[in-house]
Amino acid sequence: MEVSPEELQIIDGDSLTVRALKDISFGSIAGMTSKVFEHPFDLTKVRLQSQVLDKTARFSGPLDCLTQTWKKEGIRGLYRGLPAPIVGAMTENASLFWTYTELQNAIRWSSNMPISQDLSLGQLALAGAGAGCVTSFLLTPIELVKCKMQVQMLMAPSSSTAEAAAVLSGSGAPGLAAAALPHIPSSASPFRKLPGPISVLTSIVRTNGLRGLWLGHTGTLIRETGGGAAWFASKEAVATLLLARRGVPGKDKKELRAWESAVSGACAGVAYNVALFPADTVKSAMQTEAELRPRASGAPGPTFIGVARDMWKAQGIRGLYAGCGITVARAVPSSALIFLIYDDLSRRFG
Repeated sequence: MEVSPEELQIIDGDSLTVRALKDISFGSIAGMTSKVFEHPFDLTKVRLQSQVLDKTARFSGPLDCLTQTWKKEGIRGLYRGLPAPIVGAMTENASLFWTYTELQNAIRWSSNMPISQDLSLGQLALAGAGAGCVTSFLLTPIELVKCKMQVQMLMAPSSSTAEAAAVLSGSGAPGLAAAALPHIPSSASPFRKLPGPISVLTSIVRTNGLRGLWLGHTGTLIRETGGGAAWFASKEAVATLLLARRGVPGKDKKELRAWESAVSGACAGVAYNVALFPADTVKSAMQTEAELRPRASGAPGPTFIGVARDMWKAQGIRGLYAGCGITVARAVPSSALIFLIYDDLSRRFG
């Protein structure tokens, strides 16, 4: 039986719109839940990545970074910049799961396959790569704000409001962000006076225009496209093996037990982060350069190839994989949690 245009309007008894809303809702819930758990580890990763080009490292490793952050900034410091990644997690997972489902349907349609037929692993990887590519365009501005907020406490104390504002904006021009970052005495805690996500966002737009929100997009695009293929393909492959182990044919996530969703999700998290981690490292360095290594006024901005070359010269492969260990370690429970929640919601309400 070949798929007809009418069949594309109905999937498992649901209209296309209802199915899309479910993917978006389930992905958003799963993403938000996992992000609260993993944010301190993501903050550690970004801070380790941002110091690769520094002459003197602030942290000797992930544990040192976590310890120093806790001692100097407390629990609020560990969750510095959380609003942006919460929005990012909603956007990322909603977009990923929805686009992944729609691209699978598009592949079936283009190949004249029945709507219920399972796709090959290669076809699933292609759908995952496409989902990651689409998601990267939504994710880059959110990650830019998140990364800038995560390194705010690492900025050198300024002797004046103008200097601090210039570092924040990355323009070298006094006054652009003075309202967002007032003068902070060296003896006082600056935590409450640091600019929030809206202030950071508007500062970027004022300084570099809307185009500036996509600084580092090349890295996000590479990471999400390759990572999306690895994430979904690994999850589907491991889930299929676990189902086959129990003698269950097919790849229906509704047949997965909770621990099987978690195990296959954990494997997917490792595959996603190991696949193209250097692209993420370069992206983080680019997005935090204005705060930690501001360029002279009028100097050309950073490029993906240029920053990658500088990082390679500075620390080689070790620098490009800065923070990889803690990222993979947090990806195991985080990705397991995402698929556990998504599959369970799909099983109950899908």
